Amino acid sequence: MDKHYMQLALKEAKAASEENDVPVGALLVIENRIIASAHNKRESANDPTAHAELMVIREGAIKISNWRLTNATLYVTKEPCVMCTGAMVNARLGRLVYGCKDERYGAIASRFQLAYDPSLNHQIKVVSGVMEKECAEMLKRFFVQLRRQD
Repeated sequence: MDKHYMQLALKEAKAASEENDVPVGALLVIENRIIASAHNKRESANDPTAHAELMVIREGAIKISNWRLTNATLYVTKEPCVMCTGAMVNARLGRLVYGCKDERYGAIASRFQLAYDPSLNHQIKVVSGVMEKECAEMLKRFFVQLRRQD
């Protein structure tokens, strides 16, 4: 099932790219039901917090009328940043599945390891590398295109 949901997250990421935003897509799933889906909207919303992960966490919590997402799995195409990982810990997210690493800003395994930090009040189960190549390629294509425009 992880690959199926990651394919849908990649469709969200493509939508972000078409809106000239970093192609990151996310889904929030509870009991094999998609509760929320989103893609980055920092550029279109002029909002530095409009990351796909934060948007699905917000929407999902509203839909289930509970800020605790202990039974939820968040699928995202790229390793989450510090801000998004902090929100996941605060939401008590049950599980995170992500595609490719983010060596510069990743807060799960690459730069920081916040999802597993024993000093925090919650640890998240993590699966990484699902459709890693496809997720990384989409980001690479976006940034190559962006550099050509400059």
